[in-house]
Amino acid sequence: MQEMRKRPSPGRGPRIAAIGGGTGLSTMLRGLKAYTANLTAIVTVADDGGGSGVLRQELGMLPPGDIRNCMEALANAEPLMRELMHYRFTEGSLAGQSFGNLFLAAINGISSSFDEAVARMSQVLAITGQVLPVTTADVQLEAELENGARVVGESKIFYCKKREDCRIRRVRLLPEHPRALPGALDAIAQADMIIFGPGSLYTSIIPNLLVDGIVEAVRKARGLKVYVANVMTQEGETEGYTLSDHIHALFEHAGGGGLFDLCLVNSAVIPEPLLARYAQEGAEPLRIDQAECEKLGVELAAREVAGTQNGLVRHDPDRLAAALLEIHGQRSVRIAGSGSYRMER
Repeated sequence: MQEMRKRPSPGRGPRIAAIGGGTGLSTMLRGLKAYTANLTAIVTVADDGGGSGVLRQELGMLPPGDIRNCMEALANAEPLMRELMHYRFTEGSLAGQSFGNLFLAAINGISSSFDEAVARMSQVLAITGQVLPVTTADVQLEAELENGARVVGESKIFYCKKREDCRIRRVRLLPEHPRALPGALDAIAQADMIIFGPGSLYTSIIPNLLVDGIVEAVRKARGLKVYVANVMTQEGETEGYTLSDHIHALFEHAGGGGLFDLCLVNSAVIPEPLLARYAQEGAEPLRIDQAECEKLGVELAAREVAGTQNGLVRHDPDRLAAALLEIHGQRSVRIAGSGSYRMER
């Protein structure tokens, strides 16, 4: 395994397409880039909160935040550039805004399209692999709750769900059926491994499945398909959910089962003091109801992939990447003379 941890040379390592958004996706990418240079992050563009929401509203651009996080995770730039990308303004009208967001906004202003701006910024940061918006359509996320209440805007879903105190029934994109970026479809088709998550179920992962062409491309792809389950339930989104609840929601929004072959779950023990703190917010370790998951046709693989950072429970990027590459090595065998992989059961 240590041999695999060396910095990858261009073209080396399995081709991985990682689909998601938020901090979970960027955390995973930070670990994966130690194993392969053939990384493609396919990122949701439904965010409308924080600094991204301000730039979206004032400049009419797609939200840069999740895209920028992924580029930072994969960057090989000089230390000063990395420091600049993380810098947030503390005063005036720019208070709370990230320099990285503004940098991408500036490049977007001199580019013909948002995906071109992302590609040009990726060159500046000398990233490993590539980062792609799942679509370049200007979309909003709408959630419908089990009591019939509806709310439009990714950043508003948390507050609406807390107020209505019931589960999310379904989310959809407005306008519906935006076209996927062709490069995202190509990356999925060519991938040796397709990874969903980790991240917010309804606001980071599922929005990608609602883009025309993504689910179809995943179903046709021959690579190993893995869902990385969250370590904890999420306040304002998945309180009380079991693992099978997550999988069921993914399958329902994808129009049926079979979206992935395997689910990677955490088996590391979480310290009791942290559990008590999370419980105050209505969050708990994700309950692994294996029998129900198997009824959905999903096999589970348990690994110690969680750690603690700044008093929070998070996926450890190194452990997570090592587990995913181990699973890939065990389950995928290259067919001699072809570029495809087959599953070893």
